[in-house]
Amino acid sequence: MIRSWRIEDSRQSMVLVSRDEHLPEVIYWGPRLPDGDEDAVLYAAGQLDVTGGMLDLNPELSICPEATRSFQGQPGLILRDGEGHPLLPKFCFEAAEADGSDALALIYRDQSGELTYTAHFAIDPQTHIITAKAVLQASRPVHLHWLSAPVLPAPQMADEMIDFAGRWCGEFQINRTAWSAGIRYRENRTGRTGHEHFPALIVPERGATNTRGRAYGFHYGWSGGHRMVAEELPDGRRQIQFGHAARMEYEAMTRFETAPLYAVFSDDGINGCAVSFQRHVRDRIVSFPKAERPRPVHYNCWEAVYFDHNLPELKEIATRAAALGAERFVLDDGWFGNRDDDTRALSDWEVDRRKYPDGLDPLIDHVHELGMTFGIWFEPEMINPDSSVYRAHPDWALGSEDQILGRQQKALNMAMPEVREFLYERISAILSAHDIDYIKWDHNRVLPMPDAAQTRGSYALIDRLRTAYPNVEIESCASGGGRIDFGILHRTQRVWLSDSNDALERLRIQHNAAIFLPMVVTGSHVGPRTCHTSGRQMDIRFRAWVAAQRHMGFEMDPRELTDQEAAVLQHVTRWWKANRTWLARADILRLESADPAVIAEQQLAEDGQRFVVFAGKADTSAQIVPRPLCLTRLDPDARYRIELLNREDAVGLSRGMPALKSEPIELSGQYLMAHGITLPWSFPETMWVIEGTRL
Repeated sequence: MIRSWRIEDSRQSMVLVSRDEHLPEVIYWGPRLPDGDEDAVLYAAGQLDVTGGMLDLNPELSICPEATRSFQGQPGLILRDGEGHPLLPKFCFEAAEADGSDALALIYRDQSGELTYTAHFAIDPQTHIITAKAVLQASRPVHLHWLSAPVLPAPQMADEMIDFAGRWCGEFQINRTAWSAGIRYRENRTGRTGHEHFPALIVPERGATNTRGRAYGFHYGWSGGHRMVAEELPDGRRQIQFGHAARMEYEAMTRFETAPLYAVFSDDGINGCAVSFQRHVRDRIVSFPKAERPRPVHYNCWEAVYFDHNLPELKEIATRAAALGAERFVLDDGWFGNRDDDTRALSDWEVDRRKYPDGLDPLIDHVHELGMTFGIWFEPEMINPDSSVYRAHPDWALGSEDQILGRQQKALNMAMPEVREFLYERISAILSAHDIDYIKWDHNRVLPMPDAAQTRGSYALIDRLRTAYPNVEIESCASGGGRIDFGILHRTQRVWLSDSNDALERLRIQHNAAIFLPMVVTGSHVGPRTCHTSGRQMDIRFRAWVAAQRHMGFEMDPRELTDQEAAVLQHVTRWWKANRTWLARADILRLESADPAVIAEQQLAEDGQRFVVFAGKADTSAQIVPRPLCLTRLDPDARYRIELLNREDAVGLSRGMPALKSEPIELSGQYLMAHGITLPWSFPETMWVIEGTRL
């Protein structure tokens, strides 16, 4: 007996077929199928042959592959009973609940009647994102070793897969791995999303680029450790699995649930995946306290003062930041307990009266008088052994007594209700007593062990605070980009992409992160003249324009700026403010640069009527003069007015006369996409900014 279901939108179709009451398999996922294609015929047409040395029937590559059906690859579920014995369920169809072609729930029960597996699918017809989730229920407590979100196939025409690695101050590094027989297995056991293992995968088909070809995108929306399996079976079939890291559930329970797996098919290159992810995050996942308010220019005082908080100096810094164009002032680490360095006081969330004898209000009032809002730093999930709270409650720390510390701190056990209650009371006391509209929520060490209950506890605390203080915005920071994922973004409104304010590093990090993140949630700051994490010195123009690519801010001591540097920063900030409304809803499109030294992107307005191109020179070019830069997603028959916004930045070595150096020009969309823009020569570590307007 054959059962079939479809979820589809204008771009894509996903067809699931179940045979003989078994769990279904995705037999087709790709471009939208015509209505005349019958699922049973598709299933029959796609059946694999059987030959010598094989089983007599190909076991299903189902949405939860089962070892009991002679499946030879990675199973979708590994389970043990209360005594530790393996459980080998045989799931059979029980019910299906469909909501048109947009949502589907498939319910399967084990023959013993003790286990129920439910797969949920939903497709968003506007963003084209498919959301898939698996739920396992048991009649008695069982131990879970592994549960994958619904398993999806990978295309046969793909030669490689793209995933993401990184480190502190070097996040979102792209890995390209060739498909071959066996498993590409990545597991993050740090207990948080991690710099090292961003929970995502892109599978481009052969010949696909940023701007053309077919590609498949995946993101696992979970802030704890995760596992990714990309496997090619001996028969050539390929599967993609995502779930929590193995053995993250320490207690036997009767219910387990994966995080959402966000997946999308694109016939418009990797940018098609990127635009879907960007729009889904912005319009479906993140909820802003004041959605109508433009994103404010951000100032963070960390790299200006570190732990040395001095009220007169902070007031002077705030005054200068406001004069540069800042609209939000964030007080970073060092305002509480006896926090003079990172070895003490973490978890003692009470104002340090040595530094603030009259409390925080004098600084907050000054910031408000300057027309800025006020934000504050917390690291709620962590504790220093040298703190009053640890001395009173050493049992609140997660992990063993002899664990290796990270940044001189341990993690609090967020699964404990008393820990969450304490943190809520301390944070609430600060928020209730002061006019604060922003929290920078940090997480500066990996966990001593992965634990799903830890992540659920952190989610619960954030959710409770958001309910109590709905107008407070939260930034997710974890030593920079250590906790960025769609799970934390469901609860926060901004991410700190990296602790590196090196504009050259940021140029690359932002470029790769744009496959998943829109401008409105991606913080990017103008750092000091000499970068504190790389030691590199860069011109203020480059630093400012790199920050202007995302949610713009400053993070330096503004007193170091010369008058000329301050004028440049004010100019770029004014430009960003004048354009931020349409940029907030623009699609960030990664461009294919003929010159590998150039990292370029095009931010295209929602209505297609305008765009801006940022072309950053990351290195010395191999050739003498710039190669043309091709744009994307324009109307080939339309004409566009193109203007080099910062033409005055052309250096003396640029002696020729490319048209853009002297005046705006008008070109067709076809020319801009097929031939591209010819830019003036430039030094490395500089940026050209080109504005385009449809005529």
